[in-house]
Amino acid sequence: MSLSLAIVFPVVLLLLLLVVQASLWWYARQVALTAAREGVEAGRTQGAADDKAKDAAARAQAEDFLHRQGSGSYEVSTDGSTAQLVRVTVKLTPTLLVPGLTAPHITQFAQAPRERFVPPAAAP
Repeated sequence: MSLSLAIVFPVVLLLLLLVVQASLWWYARQVALTAAREGVEAGRTQGAADDKAKDAAARAQAEDFLHRQGSGSYEVSTDGSTAQLVRVTVKLTPTLLVPGLTAPHITQFAQAPRERFVPPAAAP
């Protein structure tokens, strides 16, 4: 009985760790997507006049969200943003529990049109 338990228990423990690891990867994907969405919302509604300041606000908001979530290594970028569109890309490396696995890089992005305020047309 104890010999078969000594053989089966490590396999069961490894399977349990793989389930937890898959959950951590899924959670990291959700965190990266939410950080990108938070950054986009900050970048599209910021009151600053130029787009570089709005992109900086978008990056700062996404990084602040990731820092509050305790994510390990991440990278936030606003590459691909234009005058009409703000785009935030988050690359995140999740935590590893199972030895011997390599951590995949999870990349998520969000984009939305920039808000532009124009004065109303003069009435004739």
